[in-house]
Amino acid sequence: MSRLPVLSGEELIEILQRAGFRVVRQRGSHAFLKHDNRRVTVVPVHKGQDLDRGLLRKILRDINLSTDEFFALLKKR
Repeated sequence: MSRLPVLSGEELIEILQRAGFRVVRQRGSHAFLKHDNRRVTVVPVHKGQDLDRGLLRKILRDINLSTDEFFALLKKR
């Protein structure tokens, strides 16, 4: 298993949008994303700060997205 990359919240939102998620609302610095099949997650978007790899792994686990699927979406950048 490869190490997850260090990404900003904005970069993660772009990747998740390629997976079919859309931003439904934002409260402060937290963007709420939803998929048509009812998967939801919250991504913190703090300017100048990257997401911790542990948080990224938790987000992927919450939306049932494997690391292989994530890396495939990452390569489409």
